[in-house]
Amino acid sequence: MDTTEAARRFVRVWQRAWPAHDVDAILELYAPDCVHRSAPFREPHRGLDQLAEYLRWSFTGERVNEVRFSEPMIGQAGLAVAEFRVMSEVDEDPQTLAGCVFVRFDAAGLAVETRDYWHLIPEHAHPAGPMFLLPDPRRQEQPDR
Repeated sequence: MDTTEAARRFVRVWQRAWPAHDVDAILELYAPDCVHRSAPFREPHRGLDQLAEYLRWSFTGERVNEVRFSEPMIGQAGLAVAEFRVMSEVDEDPQTLAGCVFVRFDAAGLAVETRDYWHLIPEHAHPAGPMFLLPDPRRQEQPDR
């Protein structure tokens, strides 16, 4: 599977499965020996069992209102990145999570390594500007002179 197809599948499944807390659907995106880093200074989650444990823990008490992913940006050697935005309540307290996921795919289109960078605020708010690196339709592009 090529990287573009794998990355689009990755964001499509995450966008659908996150609000449903469908851990099994998410795990199908990952290779058995995957490595997931949920934050830069946490120990990584290695393999499907640790990833499943982390996902179940992070979904505890969460009610998701909205999940949005950007179109993934594709790099070389199986690499892709996408922005995500999630509005939810955790134990009835509102929060907005905005971040990026970096993914490296194998030849079968499974995620072998993922790394998240994110920010969390204790309210519902849409981050300023368009989704990740997409043109802002409100801004008129000026022709080169």
